[in-house]
Amino acid sequence: MTYEEHFIDWVRDAHAMEKQAESMLEKMAARLEHYPDLKARIEQHIDETREQQQLVQSVIDRYDTSRSVIKDAAGKLSAFGQAVGGMMTEDEVVKGAISGNVFENFEIANYTALIAAAEQLNDSESVSIFTRIREQEQAMADWTANHLGDVTKQFLIRSSTPGVEAKK
Repeated sequence: MTYEEHFIDWVRDAHAMEKQAESMLEKMAARLEHYPDLKARIEQHIDETREQQQLVQSVIDRYDTSRSVIKDAAGKLSAFGQAVGGMMTEDEVVKGAISGNVFENFEIANYTALIAAAEQLNDSESVSIFTRIREQEQAMADWTANHLGDVTKQFLIRSSTPGVEAKK
């Protein structure tokens, strides 16, 4: 494969990844009732994720190729499975916050690779797009890392209080 073929394949993967992120975040936000700060930040990141999908699609469009419908569908299916699995755990909010941080770091790594590939192709527009997206992902990863302790403490307090819902 050529540099460009690898690059386009990875850009398609990024589009599918953002579709998966949107699905996971929407399901998590919809279930959160007792953690307003976490819910608000997730809802903000849903808007960012939708914008990121459009930006990634703009790169795909510039290279005159189509996004992978199969990868997008597989990403949504994976996100659904994660959401359903999380609903079955008593500590759903804590495990969801941990998983969210892991996923954000996964996205950061993907965009770092895309930036390097775009640089190799001398594609400054894609470098700019992926740098912007990576900055948003880094901000979300930082937020989740900085607030994970608070979410965990809130969960523990709620779960030890009789008659108080802690799960979500």
